[in-house]
Amino acid sequence: MPEEVRVSIDPHVHSEGSYDGKEPVDLILEHAADIGLDAVAITDHDEIEKSLEAADMAEDYGLIGVPGVEVSTKAGHLLALGVEKKPEKKKPLKETIERVRELGGAAVIPHPFQRTRHGVKKRRINKPWPDALEIYNSWLFTGYRNRRAKKFARKREIPGVAASDSHSVATVGRAYTEIVFEEKGSLDEIDSADVVKAIRDGRTDIQGRRVPVYKSAYHYLKGTARKGAYTVRKVSGFGRGFTGKL
Repeated sequence: MPEEVRVSIDPHVHSEGSYDGKEPVDLILEHAADIGLDAVAITDHDEIEKSLEAADMAEDYGLIGVPGVEVSTKAGHLLALGVEKKPEKKKPLKETIERVRELGGAAVIPHPFQRTRHGVKKRRINKPWPDALEIYNSWLFTGYRNRRAKKFARKREIPGVAASDSHSVATVGRAYTEIVFEEKGSLDEIDSADVVKAIRDGRTDIQGRRVPVYKSAYHYLKGTARKGAYTVRKVSGFGRGFTGKL
């Protein structure tokens, strides 16, 4: 009989492929392996190239390769886990959720209800429900939003996940999701599709802790500056001398 296998995954991590990220994928993978994670999903903002690169490299670090992307929908952000093609951005939330499923992924709403971070508002989350809700995000200033998300998910029987929402290697794995596989004999038998199915089935446990408040404050300020600089460079082609660093 196969023994129970537990997989720890940080499903929401940003790399240098995001306007607000800075770390190369090899450094993220190395750190994830060093701290005992079994998988990490790179979910850059509307970009998937670095995530695909990380998923291909994951095995070299003893990790499960799970590609993904954080998609900007009309209602807010949505994590598409386990996809190898990014859904088109700025589409309705319901349409994007359906597209993620067509691509074989799990549609997860990150940092719900938090408007300052493009979280989907409560009134915009309707049936068909997403595959999961991020009920523990390590970057929230207080536990209020996490508790609210957890209550919302439980009432509607939506699976919950935890994630670091990391933008630097130091916070990768600060919060993570533990998934139980009862019919697998070892980690080698588990792939991205298995992880996606387990999240959809709700076989998840929440682990981790919040990032200190002073770090969260600095992160928000820096992210705002970088986003502005990124937008200027992408739209106008100017501003290459400005990095957005504080």
